[in-house]
Amino acid sequence: MPANSTTAEPLLTRSTLWLMTVASGMVVANNYYNQPLLVKIADTFQVAKSQAGLVAMLTQAGYAIGLLFIIPLGDMLRRKRLILYDFVLIILSLLLAAFSNNIYTLMVASLLIGATSVVPQLFVPMAAHLAKAEERGKAVGTVMSGLLVGILFSRTLSGFVGEHLGWRAMFLIAAGLMLLLWIAIYFLLPEVQPQFKGTYKSLMKSLVHLFRTEPVLRLAAARGALSFACFGGFWTTLVFLLEGPPFFAGSDVAGAFGLVGAGGAIMASVMGRLSDRFDTRYIQLFTLVMIIISYIVFGYFSYSIIGLVVGVILLDLGLQGSHISNQTQIFALNPEARNRLNTVYMFTYFIGGATGTILASQAWQLWRWNGVVLVGLVFSSLALAVHLLYSGKVRKSA
Repeated sequence: MPANSTTAEPLLTRSTLWLMTVASGMVVANNYYNQPLLVKIADTFQVAKSQAGLVAMLTQAGYAIGLLFIIPLGDMLRRKRLILYDFVLIILSLLLAAFSNNIYTLMVASLLIGATSVVPQLFVPMAAHLAKAEERGKAVGTVMSGLLVGILFSRTLSGFVGEHLGWRAMFLIAAGLMLLLWIAIYFLLPEVQPQFKGTYKSLMKSLVHLFRTEPVLRLAAARGALSFACFGGFWTTLVFLLEGPPFFAGSDVAGAFGLVGAGGAIMASVMGRLSDRFDTRYIQLFTLVMIIISYIVFGYFSYSIIGLVVGVILLDLGLQGSHISNQTQIFALNPEARNRLNTVYMFTYFIGGATGTILASQAWQLWRWNGVVLVGLVFSSLALAVHLLYSGKVRKSA
């Protein structure tokens, strides 16, 4: 251990890294199970698709709330204990969703699922904290790979379960999976001691201070929010597109598109390594352009399965490449505040996702798929514009 360490930190072993990677994927999946099921949920409760779309939006808004109020505690409380308590809340939220008797109860449950399923954002800075400096990007990329696989396969799993067992079964299965994961974490995850010694009030105030004093954090948060708005808008409305002509597909087909985006998970690990070695400005430029191109493809080839597949690959590769690059940058700023830095970034990130989701849902109601494409092009173009206008200035000020 370094000579200046006051407490012995556990080493980032391969088994610990894999546990965090698998757990990240399993927990984050809770936020996305509902997306291929929105049509079935709308049919069950006899509501409009735009109202069912609020279920997905509230899940993302809940995630942002959890990021803001729970994740900073990772700098203040013992990490493992915090995670185990949070898992109890995740299980209760999933059970509430499974037994919802109206759309409003499901909306509340979805908000709580999002707010509690923030554990992956404790694992990511934990990996960065325990890893060697020269391997930080690689460690972050590995955990993010698991998280992204969870996002992608969650849609595939829920689409299949929803088609054959009904949407409620998916939330019951998810609750069972979380119980098994709680047991694994209890026995296998090492404890990490907190470094922040102040009160919760001062902890929360420090979030504002970090945002005001770290231009790299502000730029990364803006890019991330605008990019994730594109992602949330597409995946929420894809099921609406596929249920109509010429596809007439069910939730299982919509969920299967998650498998197409698996390249994004591979990109996370690769991008983590690249971010350790190369100028992130050029990585961001390349990945943001990919997101714009993906929406151009969606616009021109919206009634072709091949066109949608190509667009999904570009969207996932672009988003995840940009996201990993953003996180690698912010985790290098202040080692003692990594959970809070991640809180500011991810809170903004999911506010962007929720905004993209609700605007795309409303655009679908008004203009169908063309409206969704327009929303995606606006957000992705803004992300690129922000990067081009401010990345050079931020680099100089840093």
